[in-house]
Amino acid sequence: MRIGVFVIAAQFPGQEAGRVLADAVEVIVAAEEAGFDDAWVAEHHFMSYGVCPSATTLAAVALGRTSRIGLGTAVSVLSTQHPVALAEQAAMLHHLSGGRFTLGVGRGGPWVDLEVFGTGAERFERGFGESLDLLLDGLSGGRVAGDGEFFRFREVRVVPGARMRPVVACTSEATVGVAAERGLPMLLGMHIGDAEKAALVKDYVARGGTATDHVAAGVAYVADSTAEAVREIKESLPRWLGPGLAGYVPVDDRPRPMRNIPAYVDLLARIHPVGSAEHCAETILRTAANTGIERFILLVEGLGEHRRTVENVRRFGAEVLPLLRAR
Repeated sequence: MRIGVFVIAAQFPGQEAGRVLADAVEVIVAAEEAGFDDAWVAEHHFMSYGVCPSATTLAAVALGRTSRIGLGTAVSVLSTQHPVALAEQAAMLHHLSGGRFTLGVGRGGPWVDLEVFGTGAERFERGFGESLDLLLDGLSGGRVAGDGEFFRFREVRVVPGARMRPVVACTSEATVGVAAERGLPMLLGMHIGDAEKAALVKDYVARGGTATDHVAAGVAYVADSTAEAVREIKESLPRWLGPGLAGYVPVDDRPRPMRNIPAYVDLLARIHPVGSAEHCAETILRTAANTGIERFILLVEGLGEHRRTVENVRRFGAEVLPLLRAR
């Protein structure tokens, strides 16, 4: 089992974005010291939900500050950038880190990012498979050429070459199919519970998918008691989630689904490791048993204050990780 932290660079009210980014790197350093296996970095644009617009850049900084922990992107949004350029960045990080970097990619959403970066809603709606195939060609260690609907260019050799297999964020049956057809592992979000994750894994296998090293995201907070942890998470998370989720702006006039924030926070506290050390370990082990997933990335920023985030990381490492590794 591999346990990592999931760093969104969440901006709570009153925080300065540059400070949040600097603190995010310190959280990753603390995670390495606490014994976590990995740290995964999110990418968002034009919003307080997450103030890191380049997951690969933040991962590069964190790789330079650490020596053991794996770094991944969760995710680099493939619909708003050129897949070969992203392959080049991933190959650089692979070589410079001694193989500690994992590229996670996703389709993203129908957000204003598509307009700003000029890729358009079509890339989001129809172009993900083509983009992913070019990315895979770029990470094959050889040459790549574009001859599709969205990319047309002569054959080139990717320098530096690297053989890497990305992880694909899957929130829909269509994307599960794309990942399964290419034998790529899935990254499943923190908004769904064990039953939904198990169903997606089953669907993946039914579609011919061969990977078994899927990744599950969640929220993590350890306290003296489960009641205390749940109470504190319910008090703090809405301060970030409310304005953060409101920052999603559609690229066109399509309606934007709105979450009931209190209900969503209640769900997160119930299905993820939020509680005493024993409760956190039992929750992760139950999810692993129910889904077959053995890799977890845990959002640890739920308390809002950097000091408390680092304390949460250290306490989780000292109290929960030993329980998981002694199973």
